Amino acid sequence: MAETGASPLPPTPPAHSPLLRAEQFVWLTARVLEQRLFSYHFLNGGPDPVETALDAYRNEDGGYAHALEPDLRGPVSQPLHTGRALRILDAIGRCGGQRVERVCRYLTAVSAADGALPAVRPSQRGYPAAPFVPVVDDPPSELLATGPVVGLLHRNEVWHAWLFRATDFCWQEIDRLEKSHPYEIEAAVAFLDTVPDRSRAEAAADRLGRLVREQRLAALDPERLGVYPVAPGYAPREHHFPHDFAKSPDSLARAWFTDEEMTRSLDFLAAEQEADGGWPIRWRQWAPAAALEARPMVTIEALHTLRAYGRFVG
Repeated sequence: MAETGASPLPPTPPAHSPLLRAEQFVWLTARVLEQRLFSYHFLNGGPDPVETALDAYRNEDGGYAHALEPDLRGPVSQPLHTGRALRILDAIGRCGGQRVERVCRYLTAVSAADGALPAVRPSQRGYPAAPFVPVVDDPPSELLATGPVVGLLHRNEVWHAWLFRATDFCWQEIDRLEKSHPYEIEAAVAFLDTVPDRSRAEAAADRLGRLVREQRLAALDPERLGVYPVAPGYAPREHHFPHDFAKSPDSLARAWFTDEEMTRSLDFLAAEQEADGGWPIRWRQWAPAAALEARPMVTIEALHTLRAYGRFVG
């Protein structure tokens, strides 16, 4: 018998529900930050607990560290950590105000001479990092690091002096892309989906879509992965699929793929949920803690994509 005055429990989804299985996986394995993100997105949780958890990763210089991006360990702020922090703030509607002003000051301080971001600064040296994230003395600016950050700031109508040169850098890098790899294309899409010059963005996205198909950067048939090359330096089965580029139907990258190709891609994504309720990581696993921390992040992203395409309501 229930206790007198106890609140009624919410209805329980069916045991086979992908969302319920994912929820159990998150409670079992995720960091506090991802637990609160899952609660915010799928259990009607509030944004304040997410921001409180995120603050634990913030440094006094306005950047973020402490393995927020699991493949970089240690206490020093890095652009890749800070980019992930901005994605979280954007997801909970907090990408603005003084918190983002602090972030922009950090971005200004760590940018290269051209005003854009390297992925990893030399301060990472001496702390553990994935072998596929090189630490060099004079790292170049990268679209991979800069594009998503610029895109998020434009999406939230943030205006800061740092954005002007960084936006120009992204346009220049995209305009000269002739050969690329999936993560760089994903970074370009993150920029193009929200940059204010929509006609230029649409034209650039059309060209990139042709490049993706010509260079077979997207695995269009998950049942025939052997015919699609894996980019140099990627893990043996680190393929990328249409849903990785077009994370929602509103993305400019959605036009790159037919309805049949996108359906196959989403079917494959849904089927990837493993017996424990989580989704796998496809990149190279180099340390147990990094892999364990990444899987809840990948799981939340998979659920987002499936929900964006109407594959479930939750």
